[in-house]
Amino acid sequence: MCNLYTVRKSAAEVAAHFGVSAPASFNTPDETLPGYPGMVVREEAGGRALQSMVWGFPVRLKTMKPESKPKPVNNIADLRKGMWIGLARKPEWRCLIPVTAFAEAEGPKGAKTRTWFSVKDQPVFAWAGLWRKSAEWGDVHSGVMTDCNEAIRPVHDRMPVLLLPDEYDRWLNGSFDDVVGFQDRCFPDKLIEMTRTDELWVKRRVAAEAATLL
Repeated sequence: MCNLYTVRKSAAEVAAHFGVSAPASFNTPDETLPGYPGMVVREEAGGRALQSMVWGFPVRLKTMKPESKPKPVNNIADLRKGMWIGLARKPEWRCLIPVTAFAEAEGPKGAKTRTWFSVKDQPVFAWAGLWRKSAEWGDVHSGVMTDCNEAIRPVHDRMPVLLLPDEYDRWLNGSFDDVVGFQDRCFPDKLIEMTRTDELWVKRRVAAEAATLL
């Protein structure tokens, strides 16, 4: 599960990487947490657009009280199942999530620290995602997960589905088999760079827990 990622580049730099125009006014969040806005690149009118969307699909669990706020489902475990398959089959609901690094928690309970992962020689890279419109939070996005590779295994057994620049178009416009293929593959170990820190995981976390829909 990935519950924290960062985009430590300006909107103009991100836009240039993805070949889109940067909006005149666009705040780039230093860190993105479930339930908070993040940058997304999606197809629009035959081109690509950069916009802000909340990270996480709002979902109400049966055990929740009617007045409770929805939970942000920010990770996609299996594109073939549940609420995801219908969106994944349609290119208009696929998106690229710009990332400079994503984090996993590591260490003993109560003292976990942030371990960051990035892609070698890729100052900005893309996480494969889906988006939709919601009544609660407007446009929202969620990131696709897969089994980890050996570079990430010491910290976690899952990782985001990462895309290289020559794969962006296939994710956005390919067949359903194409997108499922990205989830089934193993991202190359040699392309992952890991940075362990002493920064506490809970320091800037929101209280609400993000859910993963299996």
